[in-house]
Amino acid sequence: MKFIKRLLILALICIILGVGTIFGLYLYVKPDLPDVAELKNVELQTPMQVYSEDGKLISQFGEKRRIPLTLDEIPLLMREAFIATEDSRFYEHPGVDPIGIARAAFVVLTSGSARQGASTITQQLARNFFLSNEKKLMRKIKEAFIAIHIEKLLTKDEILDLYLNKIYLGYRAYGVGAAAQVYFGKTVDQLTLSEIAVIAGLPKAPSTMNPIYSIDRATTRRNVVLMRMFEEGYITKAQMDAARAEPIVSHYHGAEIQLYAPYVAERARAWMVNRYGEAAYERGMKVYTTINSKLQLDAQQAAVNNLLAYDQRHGYRGPVAVIWKPGQTPLNANQIVDKLKNQPVYGQLIPAIVTKVGEKTANIVTKNGDIAVINWNGMSWARKFISDSRQGAAPRKASDILTAGQQIWVQHKQSVVSDKVDNASVSTSEWLLSQTPAVNTAFVAMSPNNGAVLAMVGGFNYAQSKFNRATQSIRQVGSGIKPFIYSAAIEKGLTLATLINDAPITKWDKWQGKAWRPKNSDGKYGGPTRARIGLARSINVMAIRALRIAGLDFTIDYLTRFGFKRSDLPRAEPIALGAGSLTPLELVQGYSVFVNGGYAVEPFLINKVDNNDDQLIYYADPAIVCNEACQAKNPQAKMQVAMATAVEDHKLDQPADNTKPAPAEKPTLADLEQVITMPPVRYAPEVISEQNAFLVREMLNSNIWGEPGKSYGTGWRAKVLKRHDIGGKTGTTNNAKDAWYTGFGPNIVATTWVGFDDHRRELGRTSWNNNLGKNQTIGGEFGGNAAQPAWINFMRQALKNTPEQEKQIPDDIVKVRIDRATGQLSNRDDASSMYEYFIKGTEPTRSVQQATSERQFDTETAEELF
Repeated sequence: MKFIKRLLILALICIILGVGTIFGLYLYVKPDLPDVAELKNVELQTPMQVYSEDGKLISQFGEKRRIPLTLDEIPLLMREAFIATEDSRFYEHPGVDPIGIARAAFVVLTSGSARQGASTITQQLARNFFLSNEKKLMRKIKEAFIAIHIEKLLTKDEILDLYLNKIYLGYRAYGVGAAAQVYFGKTVDQLTLSEIAVIAGLPKAPSTMNPIYSIDRATTRRNVVLMRMFEEGYITKAQMDAARAEPIVSHYHGAEIQLYAPYVAERARAWMVNRYGEAAYERGMKVYTTINSKLQLDAQQAAVNNLLAYDQRHGYRGPVAVIWKPGQTPLNANQIVDKLKNQPVYGQLIPAIVTKVGEKTANIVTKNGDIAVINWNGMSWARKFISDSRQGAAPRKASDILTAGQQIWVQHKQSVVSDKVDNASVSTSEWLLSQTPAVNTAFVAMSPNNGAVLAMVGGFNYAQSKFNRATQSIRQVGSGIKPFIYSAAIEKGLTLATLINDAPITKWDKWQGKAWRPKNSDGKYGGPTRARIGLARSINVMAIRALRIAGLDFTIDYLTRFGFKRSDLPRAEPIALGAGSLTPLELVQGYSVFVNGGYAVEPFLINKVDNNDDQLIYYADPAIVCNEACQAKNPQAKMQVAMATAVEDHKLDQPADNTKPAPAEKPTLADLEQVITMPPVRYAPEVISEQNAFLVREMLNSNIWGEPGKSYGTGWRAKVLKRHDIGGKTGTTNNAKDAWYTGFGPNIVATTWVGFDDHRRELGRTSWNNNLGKNQTIGGEFGGNAAQPAWINFMRQALKNTPEQEKQIPDDIVKVRIDRATGQLSNRDDASSMYEYFIKGTEPTRSVQQATSERQFDTETAEELF
């Protein structure tokens, strides 16, 4: 009895000492313990996501990949796999598991390996949120106390929910949702039992046991997880055996991008970081852009295909590299794939190596392992590139172009053609020789009604060049500026029927000490010509005389109404020919004023930003257009438009101020993250009259359609769209270094630019290629053939389901019959006359007979006045 009594006393002393030690340790570390109450409102670091306006994921930014899930969204087998492997008594212990610690110690002593960890799921959660991974005793002690605190604060399901969303699982994947995407390209509910076990085995060593790093290690670890699940009764032996037999197929999967638009994504990212700082990457913000996913794809395809067409007609520049020469040992298909594995793919362009050259064929192996043949149709274009303006003779056989061992670029074109006999569709495909263009491009489409950017292409390929030419490239716009010059002249009394002398101009330039003699692009002059035709045909000397009608100073001031910066507008007459420099986005903004009836809208790309709880924290609040018809129905809107116009007029009337304003106090991140409500509608100011805008639209329509049976404009190629509710203007700079086309359709305005990043290079010219058909483009490159095809192909898709709009004629616009030659009234109903639009009060009052008898137009007078 005495022995038992002493033993009990000893045990009691040990217990008291143990409890005292634990209590002492608790008192010692208590000041350093974090407040676990913050777990109640924890915000997991979640990447920023960028979407199109129709909800397609464009990109994801952030160091940590995470797809937050509720516990109900995580499959039961996934939860059981983690519990079986990491903490089999999870639902029984209070945060620290003495039995689990003892069992893990026993396993280590008997087997010599740590098959089971001693840390519970709650302890791991404590470590992940509050502690480092350093292996020190004091860290383990703190971990245990924090775990006990967590268990008192949260339910077991809440702990498991946080753990499965927080745990690091390799390759920047945090949580099971991200791991499923990264390793298998699936959502958690699509995973097989084998794949679940692979993910559940990762916490032990996520960097070395993942299936991308080592299939062997991942397989071994997966089998351990499956055995633990079987031992715990979560799966049957048959399920375990079937899962073990399943091979692991895994490679890295990025975010599931639904719309590839990298230039848009980068601009959105930069905007977010500028507004929210680095916090934008981890707050789970959802950025909704104004991009329409269909229009974006249409723009990308149109811009890239146009660039490839330009590049090919200028000749083939040769292979990327020579992998083996004649007489050397060639590589086999597997060796070629290995050789090309690190080569980039640029959109449609795929790296390949030529393995054999026939009379009019070439065998290739691509980076993807495709073994294919390029037929003559796919390479006959490839005459030698000599310079931007010279091409070699058309090739006659494949060996004139290619040699075995050359690394080249190819395209795989797939199309569907209709079989009229069987009334069925047949899929066809062919491989084409290609090359990366030396020239580049930009494309922007915008809503003229509120400034929303609908599509944006910043270059041929983002991986090749991250420079966004749509927003960053400031280039001379050439004749694209002329509609603004004519608009200024209309403000000063010009009409579409005003005769302007199409005759040479000579002006002494005292600064350069020589005469300035601007010329028409074709070197021809037609004498007195109506203004409508002057813009339609882009006649240079007429644009200069239109500038003189308006006055240079007035025109410079007037152009700022369209959003152009005064610093980009040279105060000299060459501005009428496009000496000013703008970005494509600025140019399309300017044209939007004509399209929407005279109202200034600001381009914007970010429509709204939601926080991680899908609550609105930012809204663009664009000013929308409410024209005269809209204002007639809404008196309040009419008043607001008048107020906005008055404010804009006051701003435009202010002298240029080059002083830097005092920096505004920057709002805090907390301020910027406040949940907001939708603001009331704002209305855009009127900067030119609807009548002026209408007349310019008429001129832009003539750039495509000309006048029936009489003339055509420089944009005549767009006639293929077979609709009259469109218009536009070509633009070509001196020496054809830049080519533009800017135009509109119902509720859309778009511009495209083509040119070299090296400002010294000209777009050049091409000669006839005997291997190609009659529809090939030859001669000098200018806006109508180098840029406009992209605009046409985009508009063909953008307006496919949009009915042709009837012409909306504003109040105070009248239509009278005029004589084509003089612009005066005509009572003849034949080809010598036509109907023309005028602002009421500016229509001609004399008949053609009176005008002729009075010799109303005099060349010398016109030269002097205009």
